Amino acid sequence: MAIAAPSLLDPELDGDRHTPDPEADALLVGSVDLHQHPGPSPFPRRMSILDAARDAAGAGFRAIVAKSHHHSMVTDILALGPAGLDDLPVAVRGGVALNDQVGGLNPYAVEMALRMGGRVVWFPTLSSTTHIEHHRHHDTGFPTSTVQLRDNTPITILGEDGEVLPEVRDILSVIAAENAVLTCGHLGVKETTALIGAARREGVERILVNHPCFVVEASSEQVGEWARQGVHIEHCLVMYFGRPGRRRDLGELLAFIKAAGPELTVLSSDSGQKHNPLPVTLFRRGARGLLDAGLPEDDIRRMLGDNAAGLLFP
Repeated sequence: MAIAAPSLLDPELDGDRHTPDPEADALLVGSVDLHQHPGPSPFPRRMSILDAARDAAGAGFRAIVAKSHHHSMVTDILALGPAGLDDLPVAVRGGVALNDQVGGLNPYAVEMALRMGGRVVWFPTLSSTTHIEHHRHHDTGFPTSTVQLRDNTPITILGEDGEVLPEVRDILSVIAAENAVLTCGHLGVKETTALIGAARREGVERILVNHPCFVVEASSEQVGEWARQGVHIEHCLVMYFGRPGRRRDLGELLAFIKAAGPELTVLSSDSGQKHNPLPVTLFRRGARGLLDAGLPEDDIRRMLGDNAAGLLFP
């Protein structure tokens, strides 16, 4: 396995990258990470988009998606093309998260991001009512902005009648027209379920529920119900293979995989933060951990790459 540039690796966070594991390394070839957090960002990041792409390319990844909670990274990616990004053997895509900083539930921002080459739309994350309430009562581990920003205003996708708002349907129609990926962001179970139903009615085919264990707080039974509707379920490796002391129980992940099935499970890193291991480090640990848990190699390869590729590439 190609090792990342020494300046990128942190001995405490990524030290195991130097330990040979050809079995895990082989499973990383063709991986697709739909959830990376490189800079630039108001939050402290330990890697740029170009750093992330080089590291992924060295491990044989097929593609990565760069996500910011605050702005669309589509134009950042386009600007980096002539600076070396286009020369790497890994596809880099972006999208837009519908938080206050882009106008919230803003179909204009969605059109701009997707028609400039973006592939993913995240419904509200930092601005979702569920996220704000969860953050108020729990240690979410979210970083603090390095620039002064206004507090996020709670955003809901539902009107007083319990139906999705007209602007949500507008956004869904754009996603459907562009055959892009709808992700449910940090919405709670009720809003996620309503969004999935509305998305199907608008013709959206590519739907992903983000980390059901975090903020969303969905049970494995609920995950199974969404999967039976053909929805993919994402789980984030940083939550199970990240820093000691912040790792969730692997049995929880295995139960979620069983509920949805490996055919509809997507494993992403959700990493790039200053104090977390690199995405490739997490994919490597995830491959090893799932092998040790007895999962078949074909299922692991599907969850690390094939399922995400099916969503990302038309």
